[in-house]
Parts: sequence; C-alpha cells; structure tokens
Amino acid sequence: MSWLVNTRTSYDTVAEHYADQVRDSLTTKPYLRAMVTLFADLVRAAGGGPVADVGCGPGHVTGFLRDAGLDAFGIDLSPAMVEVARRDHPGIRFDVGSMTELALRADSVGGLLAWWSLIHMPDDDAAIALAHFRRVLRPGAPLMVGFHEGNGTTLKTDGYGGHPMNVHVHRRPPARMTAWLHQAGFAVEARVILDPEGRLPGAVLFAR
Repeated sequence: MSWLVNTRTSYDTVAEHYADQVRDSLTTKPYLRAMVTLFADLVRAAGGGPVADVGCGPGHVTGFLRDAGLDAFGIDLSPAMVEVARRDHPGIRFDVGSMTELALRADSVGGLLAWWSLIHMPDDDAAIALAHFRRVLRPGAPLMVGFHEGNGTTLKTDGYGGHPMNVHVHRRPPARMTAWLHQAGFAVEARVILDPEGRLPGAVLFAR
C-alpha cells in the first residue's frame, strides 16, 4: 500500500509543525471542542472503558479526552507523530500502528474516534478500517468519525511549515461514509456539518 508509506513519510517530515498548528485547536474552535466533549459524554454513558484515538497525530485530542477523565490512548502511523505525542502528553499511552491492521483485541474498547484520520485512505481501505473499528468496539460503545465533507481528491505536495508532502486528501459526502458504516455493522445516530459555507467543510458522524 504505497499510500501508507507516503502518509507515514509525509507526517514524519511535518510532525513538529503539524503539532504546533493543531495543539490548541480544541481551545480555539468551540464546535470541534463540543463534538469531542459530546463523544466523551457518550463514552461515559455507555459504561466507559479504554478509548482509542486512532490516527491520533500529536495527541492533542487524546490529551483532551484524558483531561475529561477518560482512559484514552492513541495510535498513529507516523513514528515521529507518536514521539511528539509522548513528549507533549507524558503518562498517556501512544503506539505506532495502522488502522488497516488494528492491533487491538475484539470488544476491547469502550469508545473509538477517527478524527480526520481517514482522509488520506483510498475508499477500499477506509471501508476496511471501519470494519476493524466495529471489531474492537464493545457492543453499544460509541464511534466518532470526522472527515472533510464533499467530493473529490487532491494531491497535497507541501504542507505544514512548507515541508514537502505526498498525500492524497479525500473529501467524502456523509452519505457515502454512512453507507460504509452500515456495511461494517454500525447504526449512525447523528451527523454534524461544520463550516458548511467555508473552503473545506467538515463532517462528524456518531455511530454505535
């Protein structure tokens, strides 16, 4: 899977600059913070347990969930991102791994979020990842997925800090993501569109 290699290499290159850009995003962007806070409430209401932040990047969302009282841990494809996450959030577990081969036991987590971490995956692999999410979530545990809303794919060749990247960025309509979730065995409970009139709208789906 060449996209895996390209994604890992790209984010290893930009890890520090990316972390600087997103570190305070849940403080400065109230709608994003509200989504993650709601997810934390849903995890608690479902009985709690370990929470997997899959594609955690520098760990800013993982840290927010831990501060909210959840037993959150992070997984990311990029070793450099994991290194930043461990440095910025000591005491939280962060592992290098891929959501296409999610190394977690079946029914082992009480919540899982993929916070804009599916955006570089081709469609077939994104559907595989959702099936892994279903496998590792306990029955009734919540899933939250955030992604770029829309249609089309662009090639990102430079990014954070002006460093070179080589990743495809996929925009997807919520209806397509909903269909994949249904195929994986989830029921979608809520759909939120963020910045619908902006340059790059986002979507967040809540499912079980």
